[in-house]
Amino acid sequence: MNQFQAFHQQYLAEFNHYLDEHLRQEIKQPELQAGMLYSVEAGGKRLRPFLLLATLKTCAPQVNPRDYFRVAGAIELLHTYSLIHDDLPEMDNDDYRRGHLTNHKKFTVGRAVLAGDGLLTHAFSWLATTKLTAALQVKLIQILAQAAGPQQMVAGQMTDIVHAGDHLSVAQVEQLDAQKTGALITAAVLMGAYCGQASPQLRQQLQIYAQNFGLAFQIYDDLLDLRGNAKQLGKAVGKDQAAGKNTYPEVLGLKAARAQLTQALAAARAALALLPDSTILLEDALAYFDLGAVQ
Repeated sequence: MNQFQAFHQQYLAEFNHYLDEHLRQEIKQPELQAGMLYSVEAGGKRLRPFLLLATLKTCAPQVNPRDYFRVAGAIELLHTYSLIHDDLPEMDNDDYRRGHLTNHKKFTVGRAVLAGDGLLTHAFSWLATTKLTAALQVKLIQILAQAAGPQQMVAGQMTDIVHAGDHLSVAQVEQLDAQKTGALITAAVLMGAYCGQASPQLRQQLQIYAQNFGLAFQIYDDLLDLRGNAKQLGKAVGKDQAAGKNTYPEVLGLKAARAQLTQALAAARAALALLPDSTILLEDALAYFDLGAVQ
């Protein structure tokens, strides 16, 4: 077990309890609470919130990560909203997510939309009600809103559904995935850096690390859709190809996509190598990518 995995294991149960306890306390409408909790508690790796916490710990080793569960939780609420909406029949039309029925299959499309809406808006409520300074709260809200909104994630999702079946260039696919997937991962790392009072130079290197992590994440996900199984993905495999989605294996071929995954991971490590302090947590986070699973 590497240090990131140990860090994840140390705090995961407490973090999950925080999400459950506070959503139950704060969301009073019973059907809405049930829908929001259903998807939040369906599991998942909690990768984005733990990248935020690992970045925080890297920049400020003396800080107690528990004091930032509300900030990390905001990332997870927003990410879960995006999954609920992605799975809808009008989007990716998935029946399973994280190994469970998708929200709209468990409840209804209308209830799933509202559960997603609730998670999206409540994420910003959490950021606005921390014990952090007002200036830092505003910065965190700005980072997350820009990453999740029409400049980044939502723009990438729109490109993804509008151009399904079209043949995009490699550059267009890179932009699509940097928006759809990479932006929220980058936001998580930058939010952790700001919470840890990182210098502008440190934030710049962490942003490069995060952008390459996000690129690797999307390529890895694309390869798993072809080479993995439903247990690994938590949903049906082969759907991207069947839907005519623009994936890295589709535009580059399998061999070149694997090579680009390796290059992205090397670039992420190189960005960390330029940092003056220990970055072992973030280095070890790169073990998330099991290259043997996509051969």
